[in-house]
Amino acid sequence: MADTGLQRLVWITAQLRKYCPWTQQLTHHQLTEYLIEEAYEAVEVIESVPAKHWDDVATANGTYEEFRKELGDVLFQVTLHSAIAEQAGAFTVDDVADAISEKMIRRNPHVFDNSGQLLPEEHLGDVTVDDVEKNWEQIKQAEKADEVSPDESVRSSIYDLPPGLPALAAAAKIVDRAGRQAQDPFGDKPTETTATVDLTADDVGAQLFELVRIARAHGVDLEAELRQYNSRLG
Repeated sequence: MADTGLQRLVWITAQLRKYCPWTQQLTHHQLTEYLIEEAYEAVEVIESVPAKHWDDVATANGTYEEFRKELGDVLFQVTLHSAIAEQAGAFTVDDVADAISEKMIRRNPHVFDNSGQLLPEEHLGDVTVDDVEKNWEQIKQAEKADEVSPDESVRSSIYDLPPGLPALAAAAKIVDRAGRQAQDPFGDKPTETTATVDLTADDVGAQLFELVRIARAHGVDLEAELRQYNSRLG
């Protein structure tokens, strides 16, 4: 048995797949609801403490302990899906780690060179957040260039979202991705600080999307705000 944290979890997961009848019968499809549930439970812990208090370990100490456990539940989903895939001869958890490691190296040339080594000290830190976001989007498009035309690549990059993503969250993703393009397809960033929705209009969806654009322009996450408001109603 492996002694260290992640290696130990991978070993435990493998034994459960081998000897636990309930775990043995699990499939990727059956685990989908758990993957979503565990991710949302982790989000719930994050949002239970105001963002400004997360830097104060003393204030958020109990929450950090709860968060540690919730992240463990999310990590177990990763090791379990990987164990199922390994039994099918597809990939291992190490392959999963390699895939995201390679992606992070490709998408962050302001930190790593092509071989994955850290750039020289004099080249680190000389970049803005806006540069990082736009560079990420451009590299992402380049990765898809061999599969589709340039115009289709941009469209795919913006609109290629998980179908189960909540509508407000999906709209926010689209707005954020569009803003990282050389030219925002939706036009200039909104400057209004308030907006109303006319329910008698033909296209309420278009109005809601514009509300998302205004909210994102002012750093507001409508999905999170609505979740927090709903929690206060109970």
